[in-house]
Amino acid sequence: LVLPRGKFCCKRNVEEEVLNSKEIRVDEDGNPVTDQEAMERQQTFTNSRNAAKMSKAQRREERQRRILAKKKKKRREARAAERYRRVPEGILIYRLDTSDRTISLVSGPSSNTNMESLLREMVVVHAKPGSDPSRRGLVLTGADGTQFTFVACEQRTAIAWMESIDMMLASRPNVAVQARLAESGHSMTTSRRASGWAKGAESKLSQTEREEIEERYVNLAAYSNNLIRAGAIPNNSAASKSKGKEAAGGAGGIYYTVTQVREDGEEYDEETLESIAKRRAVIKDSWDFFRMVCSLLRDRRKYDEVFRRMQLDTVYPYLNSMTGLNDPGDDMAMGGNIGADKPLAQVARDEYDDMSSSAIARDLVQRAEVALPSLVEICKALAGSLGMEEVGVGPVKDAGAALRKAEKKYEGDVLKVTDYCRALLVVKDFPTLLALLELARDSFGPLIRRVKLSTLKTDRSPKPGGYRDCIINLELKDHICEIQIHLWPMWVVCGVDGFRHYRHCLEYSTDTFGDPFEALAGLDRKTMAELIVMSEEAVADMPLETLEWYHEKFILDYFAEAGLFLHHGLHEWAETTLRTLIKLRCQSPDIGPDHHETITLFRYLEQALRAQKKNKEAEEVAEKIFKNKQQKRTEKVEAERSLWDQWVMEPFESIIDPNKKDREEEEKIKKEVRASKKAWRKIREERFKFLDGAEN
Repeated sequence: LVLPRGKFCCKRNVEEEVLNSKEIRVDEDGNPVTDQEAMERQQTFTNSRNAAKMSKAQRREERQRRILAKKKKKRREARAAERYRRVPEGILIYRLDTSDRTISLVSGPSSNTNMESLLREMVVVHAKPGSDPSRRGLVLTGADGTQFTFVACEQRTAIAWMESIDMMLASRPNVAVQARLAESGHSMTTSRRASGWAKGAESKLSQTEREEIEERYVNLAAYSNNLIRAGAIPNNSAASKSKGKEAAGGAGGIYYTVTQVREDGEEYDEETLESIAKRRAVIKDSWDFFRMVCSLLRDRRKYDEVFRRMQLDTVYPYLNSMTGLNDPGDDMAMGGNIGADKPLAQVARDEYDDMSSSAIARDLVQRAEVALPSLVEICKALAGSLGMEEVGVGPVKDAGAALRKAEKKYEGDVLKVTDYCRALLVVKDFPTLLALLELARDSFGPLIRRVKLSTLKTDRSPKPGGYRDCIINLELKDHICEIQIHLWPMWVVCGVDGFRHYRHCLEYSTDTFGDPFEALAGLDRKTMAELIVMSEEAVADMPLETLEWYHEKFILDYFAEAGLFLHHGLHEWAETTLRTLIKLRCQSPDIGPDHHETITLFRYLEQALRAQKKNKEAEEVAEKIFKNKQQKRTEKVEAERSLWDQWVMEPFESIIDPNKKDREEEEKIKKEVRASKKAWRKIREERFKFLDGAEN
């Protein structure tokens, strides 16, 4: 063939024919595979390729996270170095991490630190309060059995740490802590049993519930501490710093309180802060109520002790034998009356039939204002004759207060309210009271409508709260008025706040409590721990070692806190607090070692000692309590003997039947009354001779 452009080509004619067409799938080795197998292998390849891409992204993210973590750690270390750079010489800063149960040193040692005994890190397996007088010590035990004593700069810090550690030991440790404990051969069960949070109802809490309780407690403690520090609490005095130096060395010093470790930039939101503040307000109210109960029962015991001593007065049997006027008393068991059966009432006028209770009360208020000047003149005359210094008149009770009293005591009958127009007199002692009663009888006897002596009787109960007084009701200007006669030993216990004491005791029925600490019955451990936070907030201005005998407000606060310690199992701190209070009461010129309040503190101290198995010391305290009880019995016997000596000088007029004990007791009372009456006549002759002229 001749092709164009002069080129030649050789070619063979070939005929092609397709016989069959089929697609075959093979693997990498050329082996045939089915369509299903091919699809599965393709999906596996795709997944592995995607996983490889994701793992690369995760590795990049993990690498970035580690870089950020290192930067954060460096920033925290820089802040910590700056934060602790100004720590006073001799103070060490430790951090408690409840997640891994470790306590570690975060500040550098000072020049005075003993490097051989310096603790840098420890896994805590046991903790208990220290016995130092400042109540700032903690004794911690490590997994290897080593003990270290830490002394906090503030007592509230030691308490918060102690509670946090106690919560921590009751929780289940993580794997790393379990491994460290296993290496040391320590039993996790032993640590858990030692915690108060692993007993009773708290032992049934789940791990999640424990963590929530711990977080709420730490939040409350930190919030309270911030409030205290914001108020410039004077705990950083030179004396406090010097004590911190003395506590340094082998022991560590806790400088800051319990707080939560939070990531950079992470702060409490407003809702969380509001929740913490609300919880604090609830616990603060509970603390105030418990403290008030302690105060009320303390004053109740004071009233009881004062009345016990007053009964030793030689004229008391004579006064005790007197019968008041229109005075059945308030004891139903003794034949008294309840409020609605009161035998005395305002004049029931005809016009009152068509008037409401409010209108009647307003009318009685107006009549009281008319009668008030006459009552003032009578009180001046009595006070002038007897030389009384404490005299008070008015103000007239308003209609609203009268209606409330009538509703509460007299089933709404405002006519039973007889103290619209009122006055008070304070007499020195029982002889002065007898002189006043005689002077009132001789001066304005026809005006007297009631003389109430029932609360001063031995066989009658006092008013709610323990108070006892005398009341004279007289009618002036067709209106019933009231003169309250107070005895100085009773009056001086609460002064003008006595009525508030009476009102609170009546409202809260505190006479049903034999012990103020009974008010804590039924509270769970979480609430008790939070109450202790509030108690420390109350005494933040007055550390225990700076307390003096005249700091009555703080003495009451510490007494209430000692009750919390006793019920919370912190018996070491209860003992320390009670010993301090006993020392201060012994130093007080108005109280002393044999006073009933001091003896009450000894009783609680005995409880704290026995709880710690300090039986020898507890027996010594019990012996002191027993001797005090014997001394009171001796005083009573001597007072009765004094009355007997006066009686034997009189002619024998009574026949004693030795075969009948009731007759003997009756005759004995008669003799005491006669001797007491004779003593009164002698005192009357010496101190109140002017009464002879009043009779004429």
